[in-house]
Amino acid sequence: MANRSAWRTTLCPLISAFIWGSAFVAQDVVASDLSPFTVNAIRSWIGACLLLILSLILRKKAALPPAETRVYRKRLLWGGVGCGVLLTAAANLQQAGIGATDPGKAGFITSLYVVLVPILGIFFRRRAPYTVWIGIGIALVGLYLLCTTENFTIAPSDALILLCALFFAFQILLVDRLPDIFGIHLSCVQFFTLAILSTILMFFFETPSLPLILKNWAPLMYVGVFSTGVAYTLQIVSQKGANPTVVTLLLSLESVFAVLTGWLIQHDTLSAREMLGCALMFIAVTLANIPVKPKKAA
Repeated sequence: MANRSAWRTTLCPLISAFIWGSAFVAQDVVASDLSPFTVNAIRSWIGACLLLILSLILRKKAALPPAETRVYRKRLLWGGVGCGVLLTAAANLQQAGIGATDPGKAGFITSLYVVLVPILGIFFRRRAPYTVWIGIGIALVGLYLLCTTENFTIAPSDALILLCALFFAFQILLVDRLPDIFGIHLSCVQFFTLAILSTILMFFFETPSLPLILKNWAPLMYVGVFSTGVAYTLQIVSQKGANPTVVTLLLSLESVFAVLTGWLIQHDTLSAREMLGCALMFIAVTLANIPVKPKKAA
């Protein structure tokens, strides 16, 4: 039983991190042919339908007493739609930024949400340990090296992904305030919201091309099936009864996998300055997830 638990809390988040990291490459591939809203509309419909099927399969495990069903559904609706709106902003900003930068760099900038969460948590009266604040300082230096040029400017694509990380952080904080909602139910509603909103925006601001969509069916299926459906499910499995700090640390390795897959598949390269920035950001993410025991009262 202990070995099974160790497998679940270690291997599952590592697989999720690999899927999410490698998805940056798939997103980069489709960005050359498809606009951001089109990409997220398609991948979200695929992922949302998979999660709907999964939630129906697991409906017995999430059964509630009849008296609680109405309240549960109301919280699920408002929480899921709220998360979906935030995810719509985050996902589309990320996709727009990825089209103008390499996957590894995008992965590391996106991972800044792990450090942003405790900063924003202050407004919800959630105190962060000193390791988080040290990590924030290191992350700022790493982000400067990673995003700025010799003329001390941040590329527009980097700014978009920075905004993406901010919206991801808000989404994580909102999810944290819905502990009573079954994870797959919440994910299903938020991804249907993302799919609907991205589809509306797609038809308003873009001209989707069926031939280009069919041309990119493989990477679209990868990010839809694996990045949205499989990886999120594995994340839920890994967090059940586990230390969330350890799981989050393992999941944050998506930034490392983003660089490695970009190097292996697309032969992307980073300058020495950018590599140092990546290293500092990884250190910052690691520090932000190190558990610190509270001091005993004297």
